[in-house]
Amino acid sequence: MACSGPRRSIVFSTLRTRSRASWIRLGSVTLALVLMIAAPFFAESKWLFLGILCMGMAIGAIGLTVLVGTAGQLSLAHGFFVAVGAYGYAFLAGSPEDPQLWGLGWPPLLAATGGVVLAALAGLLFSPVAARLRGLYLGLASLALVFIGEHILATARPLTGGPNGREIDPLAIAEFQLSGNDPDFSVFGVPFGMNERLWFVALFGIIVAIVVASRIVTGRSGRALQLLRDNTAAAAAMGVDVQRQKAEAFVFSSAFAGAAGVFLALSYQFIVPESFGLTMSINFLAMIIIGGMGSIGGAVAGAVIVTALPTLITLSSVALPFVSQTGGAGTITPGLLSQIIFGAAVIAILILEPGGLAGITRRLVRRIGFPTPAETVPIHSRTIGDGSPTRIKEKI
Repeated sequence: MACSGPRRSIVFSTLRTRSRASWIRLGSVTLALVLMIAAPFFAESKWLFLGILCMGMAIGAIGLTVLVGTAGQLSLAHGFFVAVGAYGYAFLAGSPEDPQLWGLGWPPLLAATGGVVLAALAGLLFSPVAARLRGLYLGLASLALVFIGEHILATARPLTGGPNGREIDPLAIAEFQLSGNDPDFSVFGVPFGMNERLWFVALFGIIVAIVVASRIVTGRSGRALQLLRDNTAAAAAMGVDVQRQKAEAFVFSSAFAGAAGVFLALSYQFIVPESFGLTMSINFLAMIIIGGMGSIGGAVAGAVIVTALPTLITLSSVALPFVSQTGGAGTITPGLLSQIIFGAAVIAILILEPGGLAGITRRLVRRIGFPTPAETVPIHSRTIGDGSPTRIKEKI
């Protein structure tokens, strides 16, 4: 039966509004991508370095938000899997002729892929535990990995260099270095050093991570994980393999953490065990809480805030009388101030807006009058008891 006049106008109006919103989102994404591509041509090297760190951490945050926000599995071991990716790349790409440090001498691109695979395998080894636990129990079990990892990184000197750390071989294709300190070359008159070259590698990595994670979250696997998060018994009754889905979510998250570790290693060119402790895992949790658990874009925004804020506080410490690099009497260090801000932000968000930045953005978009990506076009309309039309939305 054809829709009547009022109902047809409601449907067509919603379709037009949604089409307009889609064009605005497409234009925003295109503009952001153009600015990101153009950044190495006008930004200073220190800002490019900070941006590379933000993109690397954002990849790890995307994996964690899928695990915690979409699948409902708490993990406090994200820093451990980041370390596996970083040290995995260092070991696979390291020179086999070094008498003090182990290395296989693999081509750097293959070694980078191997670091991600090693992190995924570490997640696979832990997946039987993740498949049988949930909530606080899973969080405590994963916390044990952090302490085990700290001990291994500090004592396995031939592999990690011990507390003194290990130097990282640059990423290269044939003889062309994508990172490292090779002589610069110019593009349109702009010198391209390590940060300019690595910027495009990180940009490619974050785009791939966003696309892959978005397809998983919005696809059948994502719907299964959301059902699993909300009601395990209902998921099992509907034919979802509960243990397998939990294991796959943990492996997926671990692989993204490994990719983040590879980018961090390439950025710093030198890694030490103390960088991959509990603090890093807590920072990742802060990222996804501030950004909004389960939101891919929110994870990216949270990673940028948590990663960049300490540097911004350090640069503005001259204008802040209570902030000092050494943290003397009556002052605090930029790192401590940033942690205080993160803690206050997490508490405020959990109380006032559990959806984080993603939830705030959705509210603003609704007030403007555009449907959010989470909303769907009504599949049909019907009339409720008071005679007003209501829209039936497709959830899954």
